[in-house]
Amino acid sequence: MQIRGSLSPATIASFLEESTVPIRLSCRTPADHLWMCSLWYRLEETDAGADSSDRDGWRLQCATSASADIVSFLEADPEVAFEVSTNDPPYAGVRGRGTVSIEPDPEKETLRALLERYLDDTESGLARELLRDEREEVLLTVEPAVVYGWDFSDRMGD
Repeated sequence: MQIRGSLSPATIASFLEESTVPIRLSCRTPADHLWMCSLWYRLEETDAGADSSDRDGWRLQCATSASADIVSFLEADPEVAFEVSTNDPPYAGVRGRGTVSIEPDPEKETLRALLERYLDDTESGLARELLRDEREEVLLTVEPAVVYGWDFSDRMGD
């Protein structure tokens, strides 16, 4: 993974781990139109990152319905662009590009983890709806190729 911008690999990983805004994932449709989708995500450190003090070995994981449009789009073309950024000043964030792999998640492990991360439980009405037995879930794993991190706190501090 190539890192660009003003943030260190460790700062980028920490930002992604601590942020609970959705990731904006951009891809192409089979008709070659652009498509953007917001999804919950979690940071997964890879083996390369486990031995690295820079925390530069990671990927992003999302969950979605197996029947979601974005799944068929990514099956046709796995290249994506993504962004996770703050919604309020001072702005900070991470954007990049990479590829996505898709795997079935029959036990909804990733979805459960994301419900805990974003909603703090799996007992809400939304959680129960998403965790229904008949709903098929997939795991989307974003493998970043290029990542750019920024933080405008110094410029926007006052």
